[in-house]
Amino acid sequence: MNVILYSTGCPRCEVLKSKLASKNIEYKEVTDEEYMLSIGLDEMPVLEVDGNRMNFGEANKWINEQ
Repeated sequence: MNVILYSTGCPRCEVLKSKLASKNIEYKEVTDEEYMLSIGLDEMPVLEVDGNRMNFGEANKWINEQ
């Protein structure tokens, strides 16, 4: 499973990081804002799992189900 967290370090980003850690889910964190804008992301955080991008609410639900 390939998990990427696109993050700006905001409070919601920190919530997802904490939840991922609590579930022992390995992930790569991307913090390059120019790159995130260049791939069409305009709201953070975004969690990408095997190419499927999720907003904060969807990411929370996915993590809780793991």
